[in-house]
Amino acid sequence: MKCDPDPRLRDAGLLVLRAGIGALFVYHGMPKILAGPPRWEALGQAMRFLGIGFAPTFWGFMAAFSEFFGGIFLVLGICTVPFAGLMTFTMIVAASMHLNGGQGFSAAAHPIAMAVALVSIMLAGPGSLTLRSTPLCRCRTKADPPGGTKTAS
Repeated sequence: MKCDPDPRLRDAGLLVLRAGIGALFVYHGMPKILAGPPRWEALGQAMRFLGIGFAPTFWGFMAAFSEFFGGIFLVLGICTVPFAGLMTFTMIVAASMHLNGGQGFSAAAHPIAMAVALVSIMLAGPGSLTLRSTPLCRCRTKADPPGGTKTAS
């Protein structure tokens, strides 16, 4: 009996993971990005738990931006690794806020789980079922020259 999954399904699995996690981030990020500066300032106060007390509106905007736009880019598979990195940082801040704010591990479990999923996406890559072949964030292989175009031999 063969227990290994079909390697052709790897990219489908990565698509399901990216789309599911990305859609959840869009859902949670949309109200934050649309709320504007008062909400961003409140969100940015979470940086205090990392010892950063300046520019809370900026940090809150960055959190809302990474959740909403990062979710969209994750679903599409465009610039997956940089956006997953931003989103992971946002989840680390959220988990720190819950843990240091006295809410305990049960409140921090969701951002921790999301961070684990995002790091997994960063390590595995987006897979081949993406829009990353667009000029916006074209991925190069080691064989590609720095300009991103292959030369004919």
